[in-house]
Amino acid sequence: MTNKIKIYTDGGARGNPGPAAIGIVIKDDEDKVIKEYAECIGDATNNQAEYQALLKGLELAKEFKPLEVSCYLDSELVVKQMKQEYKVRDAKLQPLFINVWNVAVNFKKITYTHIPRDLNKEADLLLNNELDKR
Repeated sequence: MTNKIKIYTDGGARGNPGPAAIGIVIKDDEDKVIKEYAECIGDATNNQAEYQALLKGLELAKEFKPLEVSCYLDSELVVKQMKQEYKVRDAKLQPLFINVWNVAVNFKKITYTHIPRDLNKEADLLLNNELDKR
């Protein structure tokens, strides 16, 4: 168990919509990788894949019982929606937003941070390797 963890998530689709995958890297508070995960999720849009990656990342994080979770995504849209700076207007994203919100309440403190794509290379590599297997 660690008090603080960092979750780096990325989701992507080839074709948008098209074949999609998610990549997740979970690190402890000393930046040591404690879990990696990747999965093809079928056909989706990039935004749907980003939400599904975040959702799976939070679900995986529960096993570590952290008090504080910092989520890092290269999707500005998802970050701003989770911070309630943007409304979720897309009807297909609304249930994903709700699912993420419901899982997020399991943590005492949670933050969402938009990072440049080049700082999310590990999660991006995981999802692209998964898509390349198809």
